[in-house]
Amino acid sequence: MLKPNSLRQHLVSAVPELKRDPDKLSIHITEGKLATTAAGSLSFEYRYTLNLILLDYGGHADAIMVPVLAWLRVHQPEIADNPELRDKAVRFAVEFLNTKTVDLSVEIDLTERVIVKRRAGTPEGGPQAFDVKHVDEPPHLGIQPAGERWEFYLREQLLAAWDYDPR
Repeated sequence: MLKPNSLRQHLVSAVPELKRDPDKLSIHITEGKLATTAAGSLSFEYRYTLNLILLDYGGHADAIMVPVLAWLRVHQPEIADNPELRDKAVRFAVEFLNTKTVDLSVEIDLTERVIVKRRAGTPEGGPQAFDVKHVDEPPHLGIQPAGERWEFYLREQLLAAWDYDPR
């Protein structure tokens, strides 16, 4: 699975508090499933709930939610495109520890497609060799991704910032 580490890297680079203390972010996967068919291929899809847990977090919740939504736009765009998914695919809970910090938990339902194909040049009757490839999400139609700098402010406070590179 590649998306959990991708989201971690994105949040740690975007959120100033996580940049200073990346150990405040813990990631877990629950409700993991594999979806496959009997179509003669070993290709499959990971389906799971990713749980982001921010411990003793003193920043604004928007500093986490906006970068998460921006990441989802690229890595799981159907969440925003599909009204049924939009209503239930991202959930959160907050435990107020004191007047300044919280434990914030964000759950996101994710999928990852994995293509498994016979390796080119594998001889019939010989050892079976396969290539495994994790497939990126297809881009939105009509949108040409470009590199850019993203910054998000609440009034004058910089909540999060990152460079977006579509490559």
